[in-house]
Amino acid sequence: MDTRKQKQSDGQSASSVRDRTSAALPQGEDRDTLISYYHQMLLIRHFEEKTGEMYTRARIGGYCHLNLYAIGRGIPPKAVMAELFGKETGVSRGRGGSMHLFDLERHFMGGYAIVGGQLPLATGAGFAIAYRGSSEIVACQMGDGTTNAGTFHESLNLARIYNLPVVYFVVNNLYGMGLRVEQGSAVSELYRKACAYNMQSWRVDGNDVLAVRDAVRKAAELARDQHEPSLLEAVSYRFRGHSVVDPDRYRDKEEVQHGRDEDPVRAFASRLLAAGVLDEQSLQEIDAQVQREVDEAVKFADESPDPPVEQFMQGLEEYVYAPDTAEQKGN
Repeated sequence: MDTRKQKQSDGQSASSVRDRTSAALPQGEDRDTLISYYHQMLLIRHFEEKTGEMYTRARIGGYCHLNLYAIGRGIPPKAVMAELFGKETGVSRGRGGSMHLFDLERHFMGGYAIVGGQLPLATGAGFAIAYRGSSEIVACQMGDGTTNAGTFHESLNLARIYNLPVVYFVVNNLYGMGLRVEQGSAVSELYRKACAYNMQSWRVDGNDVLAVRDAVRKAAELARDQHEPSLLEAVSYRFRGHSVVDPDRYRDKEEVQHGRDEDPVRAFASRLLAAGVLDEQSLQEIDAQVQREVDEAVKFADESPDPPVEQFMQGLEEYVYAPDTAEQKGN
């Protein structure tokens, strides 16, 4: 029997106010790395804002969720925007949209429309890694509402039984769609749910990019070196509705403004300024560069071809199911 003690820490909640704008940067941080963090944060922010605009202009069809972690994984913005536009040059060849981005080359194993649908798949991927004896790990991101689903508990249980190298990452933005976390979960400090599976877990300030990075590094090291799963809860705040069609009438303006006052992008920019890593001109230059990248992504998507109609006529299973292997074809 595993008698190791559960390790948990309360960390920082989004509702506890601290002045991130004046918080000193840790010693020994690489200047170029810090700038790359800021560039990526600003790119994701502007990309999401432009995505919302394109949806209202009917350039993006169907249902559209923001919070695109695919860009954070290194997928080019052009390929993501083209996917949202339903174009052949999209990362999923225009078949997936915002709910089903997938990039095998970058090991981004897809987004899933079913709440909690990604957890069993991530756990299965962790089992495959353990079975092969390789040094890879799995990072599985989810929203706070997912922690109430049966797949959450089943997956964490199996991951701990088989000691799988999976980092379960919960983004707690205080709302599961329109329901506050404490109204929808008997345990509102979501990282504590891991104790039921003798799994290490942490809560971290999700508005502090460096705190999140360090927590993920710790969890990744645990998975890679000790072959243990863990649960990480990052507490933040959702500026907008759950999706582009959510009018967000269940929150008052004062609450939303308070959340916006803790904007992690703006706070990190202030820290970089205070530390002398960047000056005001540099911030403006990065902002202009990011705006160009986003505009180029829209232009690329707009000018890209639609998927060939004949492919849909031949069979809707194209690019949905894995192709037959040579052995299967021989049978």
